[in-house]
Amino acid sequence: MRLGSKPFLLWSSSALSTVSAFRNFGSKSSAATTSLFAFVTPRHTQSRFDRIQLRMSSSTLDNTSQPSTLRVAMCQFPVTHHKDQNEQTAKSYLQQAKDQGAQLAVLPEIWNSPYATAAFPEYAEVLPDLGDSTAEHSSASQLLMVAAKEHNMWIIGGSIPERVEENGETIIYNTCLVLNPHGTVVAKHRKVHLFDIDVPGGITFFESETLTAGSTVSHFSTPFGEIGVGICYDIRFAEYAMVLRQKYNCVLLVYPGAFNMTTGPAHWELLQRARALDNQCFVVTASPARTTEENADTNSKYPHYAAWGHSTVVSPWGEIVATTDETEGLVVADLDLSLIQQVRNGIPIGNQRRTDLYSLEEKQK
Repeated sequence: MRLGSKPFLLWSSSALSTVSAFRNFGSKSSAATTSLFAFVTPRHTQSRFDRIQLRMSSSTLDNTSQPSTLRVAMCQFPVTHHKDQNEQTAKSYLQQAKDQGAQLAVLPEIWNSPYATAAFPEYAEVLPDLGDSTAEHSSASQLLMVAAKEHNMWIIGGSIPERVEENGETIIYNTCLVLNPHGTVVAKHRKVHLFDIDVPGGITFFESETLTAGSTVSHFSTPFGEIGVGICYDIRFAEYAMVLRQKYNCVLLVYPGAFNMTTGPAHWELLQRARALDNQCFVVTASPARTTEENADTNSKYPHYAAWGHSTVVSPWGEIVATTDETEGLVVADLDLSLIQQVRNGIPIGNQRRTDLYSLEEKQK
């Protein structure tokens, strides 16, 4: 099977045509069709993977009943200071993802609130727990539960500020809910590594001003394999991703994220490719669309935050499968799951680690 031999679709509401590109790394040609919607041209590069003869060994993945492909949709849309508007936008994008045949939809980080530490407590909601399937919670979680069930689709719900009352104290987390096609919460990831940085001449931001860090390594089981979840800054920590791969054998790592105009151009793609190569799995990211000072909410009381955008899919070979720019749109990609085992068999780092010299440990809290 050639890397990238499956088609992927790219869709954007901000332009006037659609491109359905069939990537073939043994050829530089692609097929495209146009319709009422549009998208930027995907990146085309030729892969050396086509020229490598893989020595197949015993599989570490149970492929007896695992589907061969997974269609993923990343919803990249602008976030406003109007919670109701953000929810309607998310609902619309989830419908579009379903219309495009997505089996898994991913929303961006902090999609219901301005990305500002002072805004998080104001926009925070009480969220359901693992195993919950009753749509009697916050408006955001209700939206996700209903959409997952109505669309018969897995949803990684980006993240929203979560409010927890504990011992008379209010705690705010940056939380991602994962829903199965029955609308049941199957994972609840609270951002483990808070975005506290001070880059001279770039950006200063301290999530810890109002947020509390989570304390779990989050993953969930699907017919497609185990899927791991992190949020934005979590992607910088290779150990977190390696636990998901080595202990839970994740085939896909998903990071809703909102990188900025300082770290985005420098590190966004690099980190995704690194995590994909480290763990020989697919990596998917979903970002908010970028707003500028000119088109941002003029009535918002919170400082403007410009997201980098560029929601992306990276293959286990470390190559870009699908991506976009900073504008609003839906990115839909077919993941060829057989590629995971091909890469792991060809470069068997999982069997070559020197555990007599070093080890990786997940600590339960």
